[in-house]
Amino acid sequence: MYIPKYFKIDDEEIIYDFIEKYSFATLFSQHNGEPYATHLPLILNKSEHALYGHFARPNEQWKDIENQQILAVFQGPHCYISPSWYETSKAVPTWNYVSIHLYGKMEIIDDEKAIYNSLNDLVNKYENPDSSYKLNDVEQSFIEGMSKGIVAFKIKIIKIEAKAKLSQNHSVERQELVIKQLESTSDQNNKQIASLMRKNLQKLNK
Repeated sequence: MYIPKYFKIDDEEIIYDFIEKYSFATLFSQHNGEPYATHLPLILNKSEHALYGHFARPNEQWKDIENQQILAVFQGPHCYISPSWYETSKAVPTWNYVSIHLYGKMEIIDDEKAIYNSLNDLVNKYENPDSSYKLNDVEQSFIEGMSKGIVAFKIKIIKIEAKAKLSQNHSVERQELVIKQLESTSDQNNKQIASLMRKNLQKLNK
């Protein structure tokens, strides 16, 4: 990923926070000699420096993926930035966004207990804390039958590239103008980008 120095994220904790918050990823590999992508949630295990997830078994991407370096892309908030918001007409449109690229090697998981634990981690992450649904309450035979329809995996992370393009290459005054415009809309992407931009400015003022 092309990352100018202004936009590079080096802080590992910030990167991990984004991965956990925006965990629905796009997983790329070569399949049958062509680029192939699957959209799926991935669970981060910090202590193992790894990601866990699963394919639907009929999705044949898993069949030739183990000997490749794969790419998982996590897309955070993003929005259009209009030059009409600036103090000058000598400007062009742009797009602000946050994106994390993880490169790694995949290992297919065959162990039934490990598969169950991976599924349970997904449920625990996405179900509301007060939800009545618990995977442990589901009949074991049903879980075993459903598990046959998936292929679980672990991705050992090799490299991370992280980018937050938040107008850092512009003056503080111009960033303030952009933030003001983004905060004035009801669009949640706009508001999230504005919040991240404001946090960056607060760091500069410390």
